[in-house]
Amino acid sequence: MPHPARPAVAARRALLVTLGLAFGVPGALRPAAAASIEPAATVGGTALLLHGRGLRTRFGFRVYEMALYTAQKVTTPEALLALPGPKRLFFIAQRELPGTELGRLFLRGMSDNATPQQMNRHTLASTRLIDVFSGRAKMMPGETFAMDFEPGKGTTFYIQGQAQGAPVGDDEFFRLVLGIWFGKDPVDSGLRDALLGRGRD
Repeated sequence: MPHPARPAVAARRALLVTLGLAFGVPGALRPAAAASIEPAATVGGTALLLHGRGLRTRFGFRVYEMALYTAQKVTTPEALLALPGPKRLFFIAQRELPGTELGRLFLRGMSDNATPQQMNRHTLASTRLIDVFSGRAKMMPGETFAMDFEPGKGTTFYIQGQAQGAPVGDDEFFRLVLGIWFGKDPVDSGLRDALLGRGRD
């Protein structure tokens, strides 16, 4: 008769199963579609170069591949947050991502790196961010989403290359978005370093 799993082992297995189901992948990582990260991009008529790219993982699961595009390169989060001009954040889903959960994780990352006053000033734009992703039950492996920032116009959200409405927010709002990955408490320091070109992809 097999021995019952030890409590710690059983709890860990249960956690992994729960996380797998939460991200829509009960088994191994499904192969991504033929999306790719390009060496350059154009936002608002401004040519941008690939600043860095990296992989976001959570609890050991591959979540999304991410790329940062800017007009010039910098090496610190502070310099990036102060860098003027258009920018693009580009993502390729690496597994099934529940839309509502993805939006909430982004919002949590923003609030972890902003003051309550800043979050209150950008309630409408933050709500729009959640609505964009909540409008899709799931992002499937290989699907893309992006956030383009144009000074004076705001941030436009894209899914599969299609703009999801008009730009929202102002320059400060996009800095709050950048804070998810480049703030004082980034969601993934390894990903931050890769995007800044000072770590491994």
